Amino acid sequence: MKKILCFLILFMPVAGWAKVYTLSQCIDTAYANSIDLRMEQLNNQQKQLLYRQAWYNLTPNISGFLNESLSFGRSTGVDNIIRAQNIANTNMGVNASIVLFDGLAMKFNIEEAKASVLASEANMEAVRRNLALNITSMYLDVLLKKELVVVAQAQLNETEQQIERIRAKVQAHRLPEGELYEIQSQYSKEQYQLLQKKNDLRIALLNLTQAMDIPYEEDFDIIVPSEEELEGPLLPERDQVWQTALTHRPEIREAEYSLQAEQTALKGQKAAYSPQLSAQAGVSTGYFHQIGADNTAFGRQLADNLMTSVSVSLSIPIYNRMQTPTQVKRQLVAIENARLKLEQQKKSIRKEIDQAYYNALAAQSEKMAAQQAERSTAEAARYASEKYDAGRGTMYEYSQAKQNHLQAVSEQLQARYNYLFKVRILEYYMGL
Repeated sequence: MKKILCFLILFMPVAGWAKVYTLSQCIDTAYANSIDLRMEQLNNQQKQLLYRQAWYNLTPNISGFLNESLSFGRSTGVDNIIRAQNIANTNMGVNASIVLFDGLAMKFNIEEAKASVLASEANMEAVRRNLALNITSMYLDVLLKKELVVVAQAQLNETEQQIERIRAKVQAHRLPEGELYEIQSQYSKEQYQLLQKKNDLRIALLNLTQAMDIPYEEDFDIIVPSEEELEGPLLPERDQVWQTALTHRPEIREAEYSLQAEQTALKGQKAAYSPQLSAQAGVSTGYFHQIGADNTAFGRQLADNLMTSVSVSLSIPIYNRMQTPTQVKRQLVAIENARLKLEQQKKSIRKEIDQAYYNALAAQSEKMAAQQAERSTAEAARYASEKYDAGRGTMYEYSQAKQNHLQAVSEQLQARYNYLFKVRILEYYMGL
């Protein structure tokens, strides 16, 4: 994938870090281990073999034969006289035949097989893209969980420092001992929250390894990109997404190639109305051996009995119990069905793009609002901390401000990664 969140893909080498993955490495690993993708690849191989066979059908059909027979008792000899004798007879030769004209049926079969190969390749690409999108979603979820752990750890460290400051003030009899108990209670609560965030991160890593179809190990990890790389791409226009999807979406291409294959198959069915002209050629010889009698030498007999033949035959269809008209009508139904599938696929993609676009638009607004909320609560938390240190605020006000800021940071991070994924979905529809 050329532009799958290029801001996430680091191009630095990771030699020696076999269990630390970039996004591209996660996707490549999932490609290598995906059973669904391998099944599609095998299906494509079958289509390729059928396409190759359609070309081979243009070549002659060549076969050889060798026949050995023994006769005992009364039989016809080489002089065409029936008498009591034992005879050994050997016949051998080569026959060849080729179709000279069949109403272009073989030509249409080649075109149909080619369209089937292209449809199979488009379907295989759709499986790859769906898998890449799923991996990208889980990769972003891991990044989110990592940042939430960092935020929770920073909050815990700050509270730990606050405990030391309050302990010093309590020992100096500048604050009541209850203030220390309250901040220690807050510390225990934040420890629990940090533990939850770490468990959430472990589950996110587990989900990613399962999607990659590799065993989960404790040292498995991903590379965290820089802040600049996480700014994210711009939101594309909806009509631009739709117009690009018409030519790049593998689901639409697969439906178009399937329709093309059915239309070509109809031409092949109609070719059965045409006469078929074919040519045959053969070379044969034989050896006749009468047991107990003088026989002509083997080589001499092969030369004397050599026979070549060439023939041309024309087969004219007259009536085949209505099989050809029935096949043509069935193919017309198949074409209409393929046309409806194509139309349905386009409508489905259009609906999905509209939904994805407005989801991304909403995510963009939520991201901006969450960023503003994070800045506001950060200032409020800073003010509450200074006010508490100056003895003009309560522990409750300080703790509440910290919790509000922590909640805002979490929402801001979630909004950021939600926006990144929503834009990635639009890029997915554009084939990027």
